[in-house]
Amino acid sequence: MRVYENPLLKLNVSVHDNKVRLDAEGALSLPAKPVLKKINKVFADEKPIRSDEEEVIFSTWVPPIPSIPFDRMISAEVGALLTKRVPDQTSVGITMRCPNNCIHCGASDIAGSGEPGRDEIENVIDQALDLGTYLISFDGGEPMMRKDLPQMVAHVDKERAIATSFTSGYGLSEEMAHALKSAGMYAVRVSLDGADATEHDRMRGRAGAFDDAITGIKNALSAEMLVDMFVVVSPANIDSLDEFYSLACDLGVHELSIYEIIAVGRWMDHEDEVITKNDVVRLTKFQKRINRQPDGPRVTAFPYFMGPDLFGCFAGRRWMHVTAAGDVLPCAYTPLSFGNVREEPLGDIWKRIGKHPAYKGSADYCMMRNPEFRKRYIHSIPDGAEMPYRVG
Repeated sequence: MRVYENPLLKLNVSVHDNKVRLDAEGALSLPAKPVLKKINKVFADEKPIRSDEEEVIFSTWVPPIPSIPFDRMISAEVGALLTKRVPDQTSVGITMRCPNNCIHCGASDIAGSGEPGRDEIENVIDQALDLGTYLISFDGGEPMMRKDLPQMVAHVDKERAIATSFTSGYGLSEEMAHALKSAGMYAVRVSLDGADATEHDRMRGRAGAFDDAITGIKNALSAEMLVDMFVVVSPANIDSLDEFYSLACDLGVHELSIYEIIAVGRWMDHEDEVITKNDVVRLTKFQKRINRQPDGPRVTAFPYFMGPDLFGCFAGRRWMHVTAAGDVLPCAYTPLSFGNVREEPLGDIWKRIGKHPAYKGSADYCMMRNPEFRKRYIHSIPDGAEMPYRVG
């Protein structure tokens, strides 16, 4: 089926044996080959969440195929060929309130008082969509503590983007889940740090956190939303990958996403307690092994997905994060502010990020894992400086 078309490029998608493939026609088909090769490599190696003759849901991170948001995703890929920078994904902090006290919280030192009004958040969303964003993620704190979250989700123009939200599960009641579904929420990402209550509650600093996560997952599934179990791997839990996947299967979630612990926030002084290159290889093999199996949730391991074999680091190139205080960061895990949306347009700040030496070129893997980047930009932050640190 035809999924994208402009005067210079046409893209068709086909599905055979539950595998997706993109083919190109037109003047830009040759320069588009490297990008399509990477996309088709992922499609060929991995199973989608579901597919039929009318629609393919490959991942909770990818708009439905076909759809206008998917067209916008492809436009961003084509734009990258022409050195046009598009913030594919924009995450928006809507509150700093949170019931947990996570020992690895990356947002614990975010400065700013008060909570952004809904009109302010919706203005940021509109600006991001105008820049080309096709995935809006609501972040926190705990987003479910904002009772007007469904109204924010409804504001996202579904003709241009999909809406998702991170959550610990706290506050994701049956009522909230159905309200989010009615508002057009594409997927929720429920985070887990342990495959059992003992480890998860220890990491979250609160008894009952595991039960909240499991209840939230069940409520979201009951509301017929896509559900992603979002696991942050560290040296403490990387040996539990199969246990996490078994839990994902038992619960019936659609995807298991794996991110890596970052030495930022409360984990800033734990640079020796992050995953290694060998761990990334391990995660890559785990993703490929699971996604070769026809049944069960798909796996997306971001240290592989955003690594040198595929798309590289998204921060400041494909992703930007707006904190609840309005500061614009290259990603939610990089404590460098390039401006504030309360003071200037989002587009101007996005351009400023692209002119910064650290973000002009590509990066093979997470820059916050790069010792040279940390030495130059993170370790040089003055003691006692307000976080995130304002660049320039």
